[in-house]
Amino acid sequence: MIRLYDYWRSSAAYRVRIVLALKRVAYERVAVNLLAAEQAAPDNLDRNPQGLVPTLEADGVMLTQSLAIIDWLDATYPEPPILPRDAMARSQTLARALVIAADVHPIGNLRVGKRLESTFGADQAAKEDWARHWMTLGFDALERMAGAGPFLGGEAPDLADVCLVPQLYNARRFGLDLAPWPKLVAADAACAGLAAFADAHPDRVKPD
Repeated sequence: MIRLYDYWRSSAAYRVRIVLALKRVAYERVAVNLLAAEQAAPDNLDRNPQGLVPTLEADGVMLTQSLAIIDWLDATYPEPPILPRDAMARSQTLARALVIAADVHPIGNLRVGKRLESTFGADQAAKEDWARHWMTLGFDALERMAGAGPFLGGEAPDLADVCLVPQLYNARRFGLDLAPWPKLVAADAACAGLAAFADAHPDRVKPD
């Protein structure tokens, strides 16, 4: 039995929902409300020692960190592949994905924003400017790393697209003009045309 503990607008959880949908894995969703600090509750800390989301429960084992969860899903449900089997192509895909997952997303997430506010007095406008700055640097690099399309790595979506789509969702929320990155916008549009990406969208899973 597969159970996903997530928050509807979490970028990391969004990635996992996309892969579950692409691989057509049936699962139960359990909401963890980050705005109500449910991630810090004892039951969530038992599941996820970092006090984060997502957590994927698979046959009673708790898996954490979105890319590690996706790696397990790709090994357990190999079709369609999220990472290429060729070693060189795999490395290139991981590099594109990590621009978002390692360098952009972590320093713009909720807990970083709260720290900017509590320690440095950043207001909402300053926090949004901070997020836009780091997204811009990451998107500049990723635009240069993108392939010929329609997806970032070629003819089918891969891990880089899975990371890109939630980050562009965030970029639009923060009012970032995406015109400078046509390859990224095109890959996002190609993903939006697939049911798996549409089904995983925050608007589809947000609470009433």
